[in-house]
Amino acid sequence: MTRRPGYHPSTHRGLTFHDARAAFLAGSDTPRDYLERCLAVIAEREPQVKAWVTLNEAGARAAADAATARYRDGKPLSPVDGMPVGIKDLIETRDMPTQMGSPMYAGYSSGRDSASVYALRSGGAVILGKTVTTELGFSHPGPTTNPFDPERTPGGSSSGSAAAVGAAMVPVALGSQVVGSVIRPAAFCANVAIKPTLGALNRGERVLLSQSHLGVHGSSLEDIWDVSWHVARVAGGDPGYPGLHGLPELAPPTRPARLALVETEGWSHVDADTRHAFERVLDGLRRAGVAIVTRAEHPAVEAFERAIGDSLALCRDVCGYELRWQLWNWRDKGPGLLSDSMMQRLSMADDMRPEDYRARLDEREEMRRRHAALAPVVDALVTLSCAGPAPLMVQSSRHLDSGISHTTGLPAFNAATSALGSPAITLPMLAVGAMPVGVQLIGQQHADWRLAGIARWLSSTVEPVAV
Repeated sequence: MTRRPGYHPSTHRGLTFHDARAAFLAGSDTPRDYLERCLAVIAEREPQVKAWVTLNEAGARAAADAATARYRDGKPLSPVDGMPVGIKDLIETRDMPTQMGSPMYAGYSSGRDSASVYALRSGGAVILGKTVTTELGFSHPGPTTNPFDPERTPGGSSSGSAAAVGAAMVPVALGSQVVGSVIRPAAFCANVAIKPTLGALNRGERVLLSQSHLGVHGSSLEDIWDVSWHVARVAGGDPGYPGLHGLPELAPPTRPARLALVETEGWSHVDADTRHAFERVLDGLRRAGVAIVTRAEHPAVEAFERAIGDSLALCRDVCGYELRWQLWNWRDKGPGLLSDSMMQRLSMADDMRPEDYRARLDEREEMRRRHAALAPVVDALVTLSCAGPAPLMVQSSRHLDSGISHTTGLPAFNAATSALGSPAITLPMLAVGAMPVGVQLIGQQHADWRLAGIARWLSSTVEPVAV
């Protein structure tokens, strides 16, 4: 296998879109030419990265031509007009199948766009194709490889979206997260990504699991905010949720006064090099005047750490119980259609009673109360986005007391934020062994815009680290 040059956060430049729009308006570049450059990268790298299930090149070219005409006339529809976007293959598209990484959905098409896809098309975005997901959005991996080392996992379940952005095939791709499926693969593939507040972006037909979030992968904070804001403006949030708060423009850089360092249950799984690199980022924050508050220094942080200490098992139980009826239907279709990993989840969920589910929901509410109690103490939380570099494919199955095989890397730094429903942003601040590792910022619910401002300040102020 051919390896790409090693990753370094100071020199890596992903593909961005927001900074191309001035050239579109000036006539020195066009959305069609931008798309053709994306397609050239896909042609070069896709045989190894395997990020895509389906490409709609003809439809994308037609959309890019329409955007080119609008820019020529000085009348772009929105900040996402002409932007090539990848769509995770759990999310419905009217012109391409939605196969969900499962043989049960081979060739399936609903003939409609999900809310987010409809919103993006209405703003002129170029829906280029469907990106690989794990089986039904859970643990069993697809064929995608890490864009920085083909022998390593890209993460899951938004594997294709993360890898397509990391390989500079597209500037933005949609993903989703129930446990760790936006932030972890983004960290493995050197993406900037946001998992917004629960319900902030309309999931359309994907309203199935109580902590499922729609998220956005990109290479710049500007692009992921533009996409998030446009989806929220057109399609709103999930039913019963207020949608994304903030302003249309990305928040200005905002220096936090105090950040809580949270270890989560992932801390004991962090390798020495990753921990050393992260400590150097924390030192950079301190030099910039940010107080770092630890669990040993404040009782509210310690109480929060205790509350989130069993997040992986909590997510396993909540999601498994909520998914049982669908898994029963799939299982009844016949043997061999569900992976061993999915059957393992169903076996554990089958043993749950309604009172077990209620107890887990009570625990989740306590986690959220403890998180809310940190609002007057710190401006946000900071931690790693993953336990280290993406593991090798042959070593990527890891186990915890949760009893689940994690075949695309351990989501121990992500489960808590999914259960909390709080916004999280990952920044590609670290290189460990020439592979990307993310730094994660976590905010209070509905503080997405403010959190993006903190992320903007951090990425422009604190030096990235390579070890």
